[in-house]
Amino acid sequence: MSYKVDVTGISPNTTKAQLNDFFTFCGKISSIDYDEKAHKATISFERQSAAKTALMLNGGALDGATLNVTSETPLEDDTHHDDPSHPLEQTDKPRAGIAAEYLAKGYQLSDQILQRAIELDHEKGISQKFLGYVHELDKTAGERALGPDQTISQKVQATLANAQQQAKTLDEQKGISKTFNDYLAKALSSPLGQKVKAFYTTTSKQVVDIHEEARRLVDEQKAAQGGAAASATPAAPAAGSESRPL
Repeated sequence: MSYKVDVTGISPNTTKAQLNDFFTFCGKISSIDYDEKAHKATISFERQSAAKTALMLNGGALDGATLNVTSETPLEDDTHHDDPSHPLEQTDKPRAGIAAEYLAKGYQLSDQILQRAIELDHEKGISQKFLGYVHELDKTAGERALGPDQTISQKVQATLANAQQQAKTLDEQKGISKTFNDYLAKALSSPLGQKVKAFYTTTSKQVVDIHEEARRLVDEQKAAQGGAAASATPAAPAAGSESRPL
């Protein structure tokens, strides 16, 4: 079964691939039915939570056009599988974190959308699986920062490797979970570690917190790429470029 949202107001310059890149941040996409002449599309997601996250993006901008994202049927959040043996998915992340990923990739989301993300986190809470994931990373990052061995423990590496082998979701097939783990592990062992941890594990957030997390993501991306000094403002993605959730 798939869960659908309807998207209208799409720019004539937007390709199906760009729509896929934009909405992949919400979760795994089953299919996209794109009517380019009518500038509208139906995005089908594997999980109801992903479709509900997509509704959060109503009013977001893509290729300079303001998107209208709606659903003909009410959407609810899925019941999370909080068993740590299940691999982490994009839909397990707090929506404020997903919103920060959008901003870090250069997409434009209004403060109203960011506030909507915060409210959804309050409504839904954060899955125990995700909380456990971050707390474990915090523990091992602390060991790395304070102990003589400057690498993450072999036990955690084995756990993550096992999770990646089990994972069949789109984001994990593209290595996104590893990227997110690498970012969080480094962030949690930094002087900002507890602030980062609070962002991902509590529902007490403000719009400014999402902007700050987006800037940290951009800084980390630039450091990883060995680029120039990080800018406080994320650059917009080039037309046709790939943008993936972290």
